[in-house]
Amino acid sequence: MDRTLYIMDMESRNQYIKVLRKEYLKIKSKKGRSKLLNEAVKRTKLNRKYLMEKLKPKSNIDKDKTHRKKRKQYYDNAVVAALAKCWRIFDRPCGQRLESVIKDEVDKLRKLDELKCSDVVADKLKQISFRTIDEKLRLVKEKDRLHIKYARKKHPLLYQKIPVKLSDGLDRSKVGNIQIDLVEHCGRSVFGEFICTLSTTDISLGWWEGEAVMGRGQHRTHDGLKKTRERYPCEWKEIHSDNGTEFINWHLYEYTQKEKLEFSRSRPNKKNDNCFVEQKNWTHVKKFVGYLRYGTVKELNILNDLYRNELRLYKNFFQPAMKLTSKERVGGKIHRKYDKAQTPYKRALASDEVSYELKQKLTKIYNSLNPAELKRAIDVKLKKLYDVYQEKNKSQKVEPTKKQKPATVRLFIAQPKQVLVR
Repeated sequence: MDRTLYIMDMESRNQYIKVLRKEYLKIKSKKGRSKLLNEAVKRTKLNRKYLMEKLKPKSNIDKDKTHRKKRKQYYDNAVVAALAKCWRIFDRPCGQRLESVIKDEVDKLRKLDELKCSDVVADKLKQISFRTIDEKLRLVKEKDRLHIKYARKKHPLLYQKIPVKLSDGLDRSKVGNIQIDLVEHCGRSVFGEFICTLSTTDISLGWWEGEAVMGRGQHRTHDGLKKTRERYPCEWKEIHSDNGTEFINWHLYEYTQKEKLEFSRSRPNKKNDNCFVEQKNWTHVKKFVGYLRYGTVKELNILNDLYRNELRLYKNFFQPAMKLTSKERVGGKIHRKYDKAQTPYKRALASDEVSYELKQKLTKIYNSLNPAELKRAIDVKLKKLYDVYQEKNKSQKVEPTKKQKPATVRLFIAQPKQVLVR
């Protein structure tokens, strides 16, 4: 006979004892019963005395525990309903806080007809302990938590009027689809008022325009957007922004309705929906301006002079970029294919949506430009911006380390993460 031991669960053990008991009661000799008990102890791992009680004729092993009579609850469902009502009235406090207030306010709530319950339920509410309160409200709290978690998110009416679009939902072949974003120059603190850069880009041409504005006000952002629009070589058809209140407001919404522009927004906390302008925020703004805090009128004028003249010409006429044409997943890798690197100026010349007259103007501007001279002018203005910053703070000029120091005198507080090129 195989004597291998194994662990039984309770149900298997009870079935084994029931079968064993029939054989156990048939045996009259003490030696035979002792032999069965030894075998049962090995297989069930139960105490010998306990097994002898279970193998008796009047053992309770045959009783059906599923029909056991339950003890009557003192705090029944009527008490739980009244307790949940009080809990919501007093702003969902914990059991200890609710216990102290419920004893004094139950009678008052009943007089005001806010709590409808019997005298028996009211007496039970006055004597319930805080541990019982937490236990009885456990299921109520769980239902409320799930209701809040899976409830439909409520947005203001304006957010419902502006559709949500992903980066794949934007038409990258048509000229005039503009992504906009606001880059903060707040340094290490967002307290107070500081300068922000309104960064805009056309997702088809890659054309970029920027405008410095003081603060995040709706009117200033709106005015900056109109100024950048005047410098674009194409007509705007749609603007796409994030969910910031500097863009999602009635001023900009009415402006798009008046100018017959489509207006879309990204998903909350999803920067990749606005990926084209997020990339430009680093390559066109932070890489040049850095991470210092700017907040004076002098700094604002220098930044706008830089954005409106040298930087936009240097980036749009002499900085080529590649566009993603296809993306395919093969196994665990993603294979991306890009087109030939071209400047936004050359993409504008190749586009059929840019008029011939405008192409002639762009070509005339291109022939008059010297990229080396533009680069020197940019460095001069960045040095001037840094000098104004040092004068504002009345501190000695700190020489940046090799890791922080770029090709010019610009100062970097920290090395940022680059946004992936789509």
